[in-house]
Amino acid sequence: QVQLVESGGGLVQAGGSLRLSCAASGRTFSIKRMGWFRQAPGKEREFVAAITWSGGSTYYADSVKGRFTISRDNAKNTVWLQMNSLKPEDTAVYYCAVGSRYYSSSYYLQSDTGYDYWGQGTQVTVSS
Repeated sequence: QVQLVESGGGLVQAGGSLRLSCAASGRTFSIKRMGWFRQAPGKEREFVAAITWSGGSTYYADSVKGRFTISRDNAKNTVWLQMNSLKPEDTAVYYCAVGSRYYSSSYYLQSDTGYDYWGQGTQVTVSS
């Protein structure tokens, strides 16, 4: 099992920045990828960003490219999501997730089917 604890959410004005953190514990040796997803009220959960644990390759949803940056510290078993130039449409609950199974396809980095463990979520609200 892997446990995830997220922090860093809050209320910010449009154009502002927030930095989300996600710390993993437990069977961290099994981590293959970590990702961020979000779910806005009345909408499906959607992919935001992901990073491979060994090589550090990053992937982003088109809607956040150029504004959000995902990074990791393997020694601390922590991943961050730096969010800049925030927009009201970024308002959602943000979830951190860990994938522990190996997949050769990058599809599983961007699909929630590629993740086995999920955090409790942290609210991000962007006011206009």
